[in-house]
Amino acid sequence: MRPAVREEGAWLGGRHRTGRGIVNRRGRDQWGSETYVPCGNHGRLTRVRVIRRFTVRTVLPESIAALDGLANNLRWSWHGPTRDLFESIAPEIWRSVHGDPVQLLGALEPDRLAELAGQASFVDQVQAAAADLARYTEEPRWYQGLGPDAPQSIAYFSPEFGITAVLPQYSGGLGILAGDHLKAASDLGVPIVGVGLFYQSGYFKQSLTRDGWQSETYPVLDPDGLPLSLLRESDGRPVVISLPLPGGRSLGAHVLRAQVGRVPLLLLDSNIPANDQAARTVTDRLYGGTGEHRLLQELLLGMGGVKALRAYSRLTGTPAPEVFHTNEGHAGFLGIERIKEYVADGLTFDAGLEAARGSTVFTTHTPVPAGIDRFDAGLVAKYFSGDLATPGVEVDKILALGREDYQGGDPAVFNMAVMGLRLGGRANGVSVLHGKVSRAMFAGLWPGFDHDEVPITSVTNGVHSPTWLDRTYGGLETLRIGEGPDAQGSEGWEDPDLVSDQTLWDLRRASRARLVDEARRRLRASYKKRGASPAELGWIDSALSADVLTIGFARRVPTYKRLTLMLRDPVRLKALLTDPDRPIQLVIAGKSHPADEQGKSLIQELVRFTDDPDVRGRIVFLPNYDMDLAESLFPGCDVWLNNPLRPLEACGTSGMKAAINGALNLSILDGWWDEWYDAQNGWAIPTADGVQDPSRRDDLEAAALYDLIEKQVAPRFYAKDNRGLPVTWLEMVRHTLATLGPKVQATRMVAEYVERLYAPAAALGRRLAADSLAGAKDLAAWKAKVRAAWPSLRVEHVDSGGVADVAYVGDVIAITAHLSLAGLTSADVDVQVVYGHATEADNLKTGYKIESLRQLETDSHGRAVFTGSVSLGRSGPFGYTVRAVPKNPLLVTSADLGLIASA
Repeated sequence: MRPAVREEGAWLGGRHRTGRGIVNRRGRDQWGSETYVPCGNHGRLTRVRVIRRFTVRTVLPESIAALDGLANNLRWSWHGPTRDLFESIAPEIWRSVHGDPVQLLGALEPDRLAELAGQASFVDQVQAAAADLARYTEEPRWYQGLGPDAPQSIAYFSPEFGITAVLPQYSGGLGILAGDHLKAASDLGVPIVGVGLFYQSGYFKQSLTRDGWQSETYPVLDPDGLPLSLLRESDGRPVVISLPLPGGRSLGAHVLRAQVGRVPLLLLDSNIPANDQAARTVTDRLYGGTGEHRLLQELLLGMGGVKALRAYSRLTGTPAPEVFHTNEGHAGFLGIERIKEYVADGLTFDAGLEAARGSTVFTTHTPVPAGIDRFDAGLVAKYFSGDLATPGVEVDKILALGREDYQGGDPAVFNMAVMGLRLGGRANGVSVLHGKVSRAMFAGLWPGFDHDEVPITSVTNGVHSPTWLDRTYGGLETLRIGEGPDAQGSEGWEDPDLVSDQTLWDLRRASRARLVDEARRRLRASYKKRGASPAELGWIDSALSADVLTIGFARRVPTYKRLTLMLRDPVRLKALLTDPDRPIQLVIAGKSHPADEQGKSLIQELVRFTDDPDVRGRIVFLPNYDMDLAESLFPGCDVWLNNPLRPLEACGTSGMKAAINGALNLSILDGWWDEWYDAQNGWAIPTADGVQDPSRRDDLEAAALYDLIEKQVAPRFYAKDNRGLPVTWLEMVRHTLATLGPKVQATRMVAEYVERLYAPAAALGRRLAADSLAGAKDLAAWKAKVRAAWPSLRVEHVDSGGVADVAYVGDVIAITAHLSLAGLTSADVDVQVVYGHATEADNLKTGYKIESLRQLETDSHGRAVFTGSVSLGRSGPFGYTVRAVPKNPLLVTSADLGLIASA
C-alpha cells in the first residue's frame, strides 16, 4: 500500500506536520517559514530548505475507505459516536493531534491501516457510522415538513465561522454563533449554504510574556491538511473567483468547501498563484491589516461570495439561494454584486436594489457605533469608479447606501451596518434588549418614527447543544432535549427519582475535576513559555480544587466587557478566594485584539494579580482561549460570570453554554440574561444605571458583585445537608437545566429565522421576481413617485367628535382628517390615527395603538378626507395624533421608506 499524492494547486503559505503519510508542500513563503526534514536515524532536524512542498494523503483500504468521508464531514465535531470511532483507532495519536480525524488518518502507519481493515468488527463499525451519516444527511427532517413554499436555498454570509478548533476560522462570539447557526440548520434540515473567507493564519494564538503581556503568533494553516475540498470545474481546474482592482490588477480566489453535516460552507482563499503578492495576502488573517486591507476582505466576502455561490450552484445543481442572510455588516457588499447581476439582466439600479433587498436579511450584533466597520467614502469609491465602474451601477448610488446622511452622522464615511440595513429588507438584533438598543442606535435612518417602530426586530441567539453539552449530561437519555425547534425541557431534571441529588452532584464534581486537570496542564505550559523553570512550578500540582466553588469568566477583552471589574477591590477579592470555610476559585480566559493596547493592559493587570503567591492557586488566567478549552471550561464551572457595561452586550452566548451544562449565571442584566433571568437560574448583578462617572459606576457594581458572591452564591454552594449535598444549590441547577436549557437552543433560534425572516423574505423575493421582475420594476417606480411627492403631502386639518366635555371609559371618538395628497392616492398612503396613554409632555407612552382611517370623499378645497373612530378603553391621560405613511403591498413595513407626515 502506498500513499497517493494530492496536488490541487499552488497554494503558498502554510504548514503541516511532516512524516507518516502527510508531507507539507510549501517552501519558504511570504512569511519566511522554513521546512525541517528528518535526517538520519536520530530524527534530528536540519535546516535544509526545499523549493516545494506538497501534501501526501494516505490511501485507505477499500473496506475502511468510508473513514475518509467521516473525517471530512465536520459532523464528527458534535457527534460523539463518530469521535469515539476515530479515537479507538489510536488513542495516543488522537490526543496528540487534538482530536483531528484528518491528521489522525495521515499519521497512521500502513501496517496499522491493514490491521484495521482486517478486523471485521471494526469494519462493521465504520460501515455503521457511514450509514448513520448518510441517514443524517439525506432523511427528511423538521424543515422538510414545512411544505413547498419554504425557501429552496438560503445563503448565510459571515466573516468568521467557529465550527471546530481543527478549522480555526473564528475570533469569538460572532464566529461561534455562525458555526452554531450552520450546525443547527443541518440538524433541522434547513438548506443553508455558508459563505466566508479562508484565513491563512486564522485569528492568532495567544501566549503571555514574563511580565504578563499578551503576545500573538500566526501559525500558517495548510488547506491540504484540513477537512476541506477544492471546488473544481468539470475539467478538474480549480474554480477561480475574480474581482477587478484599481490599476488593472485583480483579486482572485479559490473556493474551499467544508461540509458541516448537511450544510456546505464555502471559504474563499486569495492565496493563489494567479494573484500578485499583495492580493495573495488579502485573506491572510482575521481582522488584521489596514483599513483598505479590511475593505478588500469585505469586498471579496460579499461580492466574491455571491460569485462563489453561483459557481457552486452551477457545478453541483444546488438551487440558487432565494434568501441572502448577512451576519453583521462585513458581507454587505453582497447586495452590490446582486444589483450588478440584475443590471446586467436589464434592470435599472433602483429596480435591482428592490429585487435584492426584498430577499435579504441583515443581522446586527453590535450595540456600539465603535464596533462597526466604517471606511472613508473616497476609498470605497475607488473600487467602483473609473475603469472599475459598471454601466448602470453609479458609484454615487453605491456610496449613498452606506452614507451617514442623518443627524449626528458623518457623510464622508461609508458605514457597513448602515449599508446592511438599507440593503436588508428585514433586520434583527440578537436579543430582545439588543433589538431595543439597535432601534435607538439606528433611529436616524427612519426620522420621524418612534424608536419602537424602527424596523429592526430581534431573534435571541442560541447555542448548539450537541457541540457544547458535556457528554456526561447528553448521555442521560431520559433527560435529553430533542433536536426539533419546539423541543421542551424534560421536567425530569427536577425529579430526584430520575436523577438523584448524589448523581447530579457527582456529575458536577467530575466536570470540575476535569477542568482542574486541564487548567493545570495549560498553566504549566503557559508558565514555561513565560520563562519559568520546573523548580518554580511545583505549586501548579495543587492549583485549584475539584471541591471549591468554581467561577468561570471567558470573553473577548474589549473594555466594555470589564475583564478587571473583579479587581476593583483586590483585598476583598483575596478574602473571597482564600476564605477558610467558603473559598472560591476563578478560571479566566480571553483574547484582546492585537491592536487593542488597552485590552492587553487589562489582561496584564489580571495576570499580575494571578501571579501573586497568596492567590495563584485560586485564580488562574489560561491563555489562548479557543473551542478546545471551552469544552472543559463550560462544564467545569459552577457559576458563569458576565459583567459587561449594560447595555453593551448584544447577547453573550457563553453563559448559555455554561447553563446547558448545569452552571448558574451570575451576570449583569444584559443581552439574553435580561430576558431569561428568573431569580432561580442564577443571580443578577445590580447595575448603577445613571451614574455618569465610569470609575464610580465600576466601584458600585464591583461591590454588588462581591456582596452577591459572599452573601448568596458561596453560602448556597457550601450549605450541605447530612448527606454532604448542597440541596438548595442543586435545586437551582435542576431548574436551570429543565427550564433554561430549551430556550437557549440554536435549533430554536434557526427555526425563528426560518419562520419570521427567511420564509417571508423568500415570499417577497418571489413576488418581486415574478413576470420578469415586474414587481421589482413597479416597486422602484412607485418609490420614486412617492419620494418626489412626499415633501408636498400635508395633514392639514383634523377634527374629532363624539365625546362630551368629560370623557369616560367606553366613549368613542370620531376622527376626521383632511390631507393634501400631492398627487398620490389612498392606494399610496396609509392615513393612521395613533393613540394611547399620554404624558404631561404630550408624548405617547410605549404601547400606543395604531389604526388606519378610511377615505370618504374630497372636501371643498380638494383635500382628501379620511375618517375613523377610537374607543377609550382605559382611564387616565389620553392623547392621539394623525399621520400618513406610504402604503404598498410590497413594502415590508410602513417605515420602509423612512417617510412620515404628521398632523
